[in-house]
Amino acid sequence: MEPRGKGLPLHTKILIGLIVGIIAGAIAQQVLGVDNPALKDFVKNVTKPIGRLFLNMIFMVVVPLLFSALVLGVSDLGDIRKIGRIGGKSLLMTFLLSGIAVLLGLGLVNAFKPGVGVDPAGRERLLASYGSNADVAKAKENAEKAQTGFDAIVGLISDNPLRDATEALTGGLLPFMVFALIFGIALSTIEEEKRQPLRALLEAIFAVAIRIIEFAMKLAPIAVAALIFGTVALLGVNALLEVGKFFFLVLFALAIHQFVVYSLAIRFIAKRNPIEFFRQIRTVMLTAFATSSSNATLPTALKAAQEDVGLPRDISSFVLTVGATANQNGTALFEGITILFLANFFGYDLSLSQQAVVMLLSIVAGIGTAGVPGGSWPMIMVILVRIGIPPEAVGLVLGVDRILDMSRTVLNVSGDITIAACVTAMEGDQREGVRDAIEASS
Repeated sequence: MEPRGKGLPLHTKILIGLIVGIIAGAIAQQVLGVDNPALKDFVKNVTKPIGRLFLNMIFMVVVPLLFSALVLGVSDLGDIRKIGRIGGKSLLMTFLLSGIAVLLGLGLVNAFKPGVGVDPAGRERLLASYGSNADVAKAKENAEKAQTGFDAIVGLISDNPLRDATEALTGGLLPFMVFALIFGIALSTIEEEKRQPLRALLEAIFAVAIRIIEFAMKLAPIAVAALIFGTVALLGVNALLEVGKFFFLVLFALAIHQFVVYSLAIRFIAKRNPIEFFRQIRTVMLTAFATSSSNATLPTALKAAQEDVGLPRDISSFVLTVGATANQNGTALFEGITILFLANFFGYDLSLSQQAVVMLLSIVAGIGTAGVPGGSWPMIMVILVRIGIPPEAVGLVLGVDRILDMSRTVLNVSGDITIAACVTAMEGDQREGVRDAIEASS
């Protein structure tokens, strides 16, 4: 659940921080001017360090969070002896829907190009405020290092996962994620008495990492105000217009995936009426929207899948429980669009192969993203660093993330039940409850 403090809810505090940062930045730009040395020093020596405190708290839990979430999420999917065809079909549908999601995001970003309208001079001022010219040059150089062809495939298998863990923020992320996936599959194949102690340890590590993120999110209102102040002061209102384009593009993409892609899957794979299906899970969607948490919505989703949709208990329990962590369609879509938007915003002209790497990372990161509010930001910031974009850039979109978080959680949870319905149909389950539900929705 969302971290709660006294008084206003956290998302309201973040929104207030966003508004304060915008107003203060606009006033500073008008009164002092963008080239004022005092303003530049204030951004570099005051607002930037405040933002970095928040970002560093997120970065320091990336490796333990990523490893524990991926291993726990995949270990169940990989247990062929336990779940047989159900696990394989669930995994197939997860990657199919996630792949469609990120391809949708890729197409929309290239079609509408959010972020490209930023003033180049202002962009350079903002980049300079994020670090020295040498740092900026190095970041641009890193953006061009993406391997292609056979070298990229070989590079996915690490010869030293510990090294990749220490270099996760500078290029070792993808090999480390692949290692975690393989580790999770291997973990699922050993005896239960040997597996359980390690799973318990990983669950504890995951819980601690989530708690640290909650601590970090308490700093988010101040961090957002500081980061957005620097952006508006150096770029002006033009930057906010580009953020607005990004905001509505994400909502548009989520709506297409929810009501077009899922509807096609429900109609042609699950053999159900999409309108009736969405009516049956409306309570689940409302709960997901209100809580912004796949984990918090899980009990409601399990009840609706079995009692309202009529899915068999063994399939729905498995798919929805694992899916609360391992199937994050909405998150994958959001992460892909966010990263490509920020690349456009800061003038990083990524090739199609580099964009494909971003999308691949987003699909896998969707498995490793915590099903709690704010759980996607560690993955986003690591991928930003991977392609050479300053991690402080998240300050641009963090302030408008509340509605987007609520909306993509609906997509995540709906996707879990969609996969469960598809797997049920693929399994040809003829139990009376399922047959009655199908007939009622026809």
